[in-house]
Amino acid sequence: MSAPTSTTPAPPDYRVKSDFAYDVVRDRILAGRYAPGATFNQAHLARELGISTTPLREALRKLQTEGLVELGAHRDAVVTSLSVEEAHDLLEMRLALDPLAAGLAAQRRTREDIAQIRAASAIRALPGHPTVDQLVRHRRFHQAIYRASHNEVLITTLDALWDKSDRYRLAALRRDRADDELAQKDAEHHDMMMCVIAGDAAGASDVMRRHIQSSLGVTAAQLLSERPDA
Repeated sequence: MSAPTSTTPAPPDYRVKSDFAYDVVRDRILAGRYAPGATFNQAHLARELGISTTPLREALRKLQTEGLVELGAHRDAVVTSLSVEEAHDLLEMRLALDPLAAGLAAQRRTREDIAQIRAASAIRALPGHPTVDQLVRHRRFHQAIYRASHNEVLITTLDALWDKSDRYRLAALRRDRADDELAQKDAEHHDMMMCVIAGDAAGASDVMRRHIQSSLGVTAAQLLSERPDA
């Protein structure tokens, strides 16, 4: 992968440079700018970011622990490929934790939480090839539900799962979605919001479970399982 000609200046202090590199590379991977299997040279990337290879290497090691890159012996880094196994692992985790968060949100939501959920609910189901704004709005709605659970460990865990799931979500969104599929997702978002607002924990958990069972993560897992090398 060749380095772009423009540079992105980094903040001045060393610790922040490492954090800066981590954020930039991670965002590019999750957004699909660095595709699964892509290789980039660390020296070239460091020059693009306006930093030395030392803080970049530190950032890449952190990304390696998160399973997003693999570091070669020669100064190259490779974006990890999507796998059927990881797709299923993420689905299992989300099927367990998202309904829990929705149920707790229905039990614990405050007036402020309800206002945040209502404000974030002005969304439509993600179409094929979504814009960045559509992706941000979709996540904001789910985060509003998570935050209403008032369980910080659960919120942090789900945020991390969402980050890892984004690569699979984007893979599924490379195709167009049928109108009935979009309508189903719109209805689930609405029903989830109403259950949380009404304090219906069982209903909120059930809607969220169905939402995950027919999610883009499921589609991505199916697409990956159909690959010749799967």
